[in-house]
Amino acid sequence: MGTMVARLEWHGEDKLALIERNLELGGAVQTAIDNAVIRYCQPYVPFETGTLAYSPYRASPPGNGEVIYETPYARYLYYGEVMGPNIPVFEDNSGVPTRFFSPPGQSKHLTGRPIQYNTDTNPLAGSHWVERMKANHLQDIVEEAKAVAGIK
Repeated sequence: MGTMVARLEWHGEDKLALIERNLELGGAVQTAIDNAVIRYCQPYVPFETGTLAYSPYRASPPGNGEVIYETPYARYLYYGEVMGPNIPVFEDNSGVPTRFFSPPGQSKHLTGRPIQYNTDTNPLAGSHWVERMKANHLQDIVEEAKAVAGIK
C-alpha cells in the first residue's frame, strides 16, 4: 500500500520546554500536535474524493506522534511523479481515455513525468504537502502545543 508517514522533530528551546511539560506519546500535547498537523495539511493535500485528505483520521490515532496518509496512491502523490506503465482505455468515441491500467505482472515504476494536480477544491494541493505546510505553519503548531502544555 502507498503509505506516507509524516513526523515533526522538535529542536532547541521548544523541545526542552515541551519535554519539561511531559510531551509523551498519547499525551494531550502530542495529541494537539498530531491534530494540528492534520488540520494544517488539509489545504495542501490533493483532493478528489477526500479519501487521501481524510485518511489520517482513520490511520493515525491522535497522540501516537505520526500522521499517516494511507491510500494505495498516497506515496506517489506525495512525491509528485507519475507511475507507469499506464495503458489508456477508451470506452467511447471521444478520443479521451476514461481510465488507465497496468498489465498484470508488470511492476510500476517512476516515469519522470510530474503529476498534474487538480486544485479546484484545494488550491494549494501538490506534492510534499507536509514540508510545504511546515514552511507556513510550523510556528502555529508550536504555539498550539505550548498552549496545551501551559507554556507562554
